Amino acid sequence: MIFEQIHVECYSGYKANERPVAFTFRDQRWEVAEIVDRWYEGSREAGRPALDYFKVRTREGETFLLRYNALFNAWAIAVPGSKNKEV
Repeated sequence: MIFEQIHVECYSGYKANERPVAFTFRDQRWEVAEIVDRWYEGSREAGRPALDYFKVRTREGETFLLRYNALFNAWAIAVPGSKNKEV
């Protein structure tokens, strides 16, 4: 999948950037209605940053995959239609 960096508005409870509540992708703001799935990758493996993934459904009914890289405090979105490519 190809990931593109985006701006994400987050809920911050007991930790910063706990979960996304809205994001801007290609000049459109999307509000998150539901977190459909969530999983983690890396951090326990040497040389791999901790990545948090969120499969979200927007108020408009669209589904997106968001990724948070805590090391760089950066959010990205899986570009719709991109497959089998790693960035």
